[in-house]
This record gives sequence, structure tokens and C-alpha cells, in this order.
Amino acid sequence: MIGDVDRDPIALLRVSSERRVATLVPLRYGRMLASPFAFYRGSATVQAHDLAGTPDSGIPIQICGDCHLANFGGFATPERTLIFDLNDFDETARGPWEWDLKRLIASFTVAGRHLGMGDLAADELAYRAAESYQRHMREYAEMGVLDLWYERITFAQLYGLVQSDAARRRIRRSIERASRRTHDSVLLKLADKHSDGWRIRDAPPAVFHIRGKSTLIDRADEWAALSGDRATLLGSLMADYMTSLTPERAALLSQFQLQDVAFKVVGVGSVGTRCVVLLFTDHHGRPLFLQLKEASMSVVARYTRPHGAAEENKHDGQRVVHGQRLMQAASDPFLGFATGALGRTFYIRQLRDMKLSVQIDTFDDEALRSYAALCGWALARAHAKASGLSLEISGYIGNGPRLPEALVSYGRAYADQVEKDYERFRRACRTGELHARTDADMAADFAV
Repeated sequence: MIGDVDRDPIALLRVSSERRVATLVPLRYGRMLASPFAFYRGSATVQAHDLAGTPDSGIPIQICGDCHLANFGGFATPERTLIFDLNDFDETARGPWEWDLKRLIASFTVAGRHLGMGDLAADELAYRAAESYQRHMREYAEMGVLDLWYERITFAQLYGLVQSDAARRRIRRSIERASRRTHDSVLLKLADKHSDGWRIRDAPPAVFHIRGKSTLIDRADEWAALSGDRATLLGSLMADYMTSLTPERAALLSQFQLQDVAFKVVGVGSVGTRCVVLLFTDHHGRPLFLQLKEASMSVVARYTRPHGAAEENKHDGQRVVHGQRLMQAASDPFLGFATGALGRTFYIRQLRDMKLSVQIDTFDDEALRSYAALCGWALARAHAKASGLSLEISGYIGNGPRLPEALVSYGRAYADQVEKDYERFRRACRTGELHARTDADMAADFAV
């Protein structure tokens, strides 16, 4: 079952665009227009609405809330070990574990079709992900609590598990790419040195200074009305953020000096949410980039709590940080949360430090099948660690093929629905019901 789909996806997207930067909402829609898979990435609220009409096991746990195949990747632990894990927690909350699994499965079906693999090959991707989740959850049900808490999926471990030379080469290249994605390498890509320090380079619509000539914050936006200098506006927020860090990490951050702040547009579904990059340097001039990103009500909370009631902790930045720390095998040492000058809630983390994202259009069929199994494994680990209920979940889903087969059927049915919703979305953009603009369109506004 895919739930009650007697709804208009456009109405749901409009609701999810509320409180975003109005001038950036068309860019959000423009990025979603790229393909049915891009639309799927940007419409977590639509699937959450649909899943709310389906039965579940009655085993609520901390879930990702936006568990599609592009929200996994590589990043370094504080000890600089490269691991594979979930890496996006904007929608994390307590909810049915099935929601994560169904969103992951459908993402492989939608992506497989988009890549021209055909229904049977797309079904195999979905089956691989579901079977891997089931198999690894069964293994985690037999593990002790501490063993499970320390469990990590490292790239070194993956290198030893793969069988083909091509897969080993791919892992080696990933490790090499990650080792080059440091704050130092990001500095030269994003900033310029001036006589009074470093300044982030404007590159609208992706990066711009909020009060600069290239700003996309219009005069009607509440941020445009903020008065005071940077130190005044950020002072209380940074002090609040420091209290969310452990003392030794707050002491570490205190050794850096803020150089510049700029707005940065990120992702697909996140476009228009308030996100800024903060550039710091230490006494040697070495950089540290932090990303401060707005956290609003989770789509999980919107559809699982009466009338969209807020999370128990009341602070959505804290919700994101709590969910990430609980679900990930290891989290960013600078991960924390704070409240902004106008009461908006934010979470903070490092930008790009040894982070790897997946480009599925560069994968061959075998690599995609392996990646599907890897995502299923990573999701099982995250659910098992966060919940302490691997025995119950494993008992519920069993050992046989019934779960993977049922999820393949769900993936097919929901991919059909996504394609219908995408066509409705495209029509809305063509007729002017929604206004959509591409990155290139918006960049052209600033061309000399």
C-alpha cells in the first residue's frame, strides 16, 4: 500500500516553502524540475503525508525522516577515519522505522528508472537494499549493546569486502578524494585574501553576502530588517552555540577568529531555508568553515503528531543534533545548535570536511546494486544503534523474502505516483502556478 494519495502535491509543496527566503523558492522548484528523482529528493513532505495513511508495526524509533539514496555518503570521524553513513538529518524525529525504509526503497526505484535501467533492474536495486537491511538487522539483533554502539562501516572495511578490481579502484579513488576535501582546499575555492583578512567570494545564487550587492534577500525579508553589525547579530547566537558543545570543543573553537559570513544555498529540498557559512581562521591563518543551517518542523513530526505538534525538546536545532548523534556511528565534533536573533532555530556543523557525496549517474549497474546493499546496511546500523530495538524489528520483519518482495512492490507503486506528481509539478511550473528558475537563470541576473 502507498496510502491515501488523494491530495495535490502542489499544495503540500507550498506549505513546505513557507518561511523560506521568498526569492529562493523558485530556485528550489527549478532544481526539482531536473528529473523525477530530483523532484523526489525535494518532496519529502509529500511522501510523509502519504506514509501517514499507511499501517505500521507500532515500533516508533528515531528515524532519519528523509532517507533517500543521496543522503548517504562518506565523512571523517573525529579520529579522521573515513566511514560511510547517513549524512542528512534535517527531518529526523521519532517515527515508524518503516518510513525510512520505504523512502530508501522508493528512491532506488525512482532513480533506476531515471537512469534508464528499466523496471526489472530498478526492482533489483530495491530488493538489494531491502534484503541488506533485513539481513544486517538480524545480525545486529545478536550483538551486545556496546558492540553495536561502536559499530562503524569504514572505507577500509569496504575495501576488504569487495570482490572486483573495479570496486576496489572506486573505493581507493573515494578515499583519495576525501583526503583532499579539507578546509584548506575549500578556502581557495570559496574565499579571497584581502588586506584585512579573508572574504568569502560572491557567486550568486549559490553564495552571496546578505547585505552585499549580490544579495538575494529582498527588502521585505525579515533578515533585511535586522539592524546592528555582524558581531552584535552573531554574538548571542555563537554564545548559545558554544553551550551546546562539550567544554573541550568549545575551548577548541575559541582559538579561531571569525573572518566572514555569507549565505549559501544548499541541496534540493533545502533551498530557501536560511543557511550561512562562517569562515574562521586560527593564529596561523589556517581555516575552519562552519555551516549554520535553519531547522524547522520535521515532516515526520508534521504528520505523526496531532495537528503538527512540535517535538518534545521544542528546539528544532536540538532535534537535528540529537537525532544525528543518536543515529550516526560518529558525528562532527563541531555539531551543535543555537537560536537566532529572530527566534529561528539552527544547527551548526563543519562544511565539507572530508565529505563525499555519491554521483549515481557515474555508476554502472553492478556498482549501483552494491551501493543499494550498502545503503540498506547503513540504515539498519543506524536504526539498531538509535533504537536499541534491533531484536524487535528483526523479529517483526523475519528472515524470508516476504519483506524485500513487499518493498519492491511498494517501490514500484510509489515510483508510479512520483512520476504522476512530477508531471503535475511540471505543469504547474509551465503554467505559472509555481514560479521556477534554474541556477543558470539566476546567475545571469548578476552577469556583467
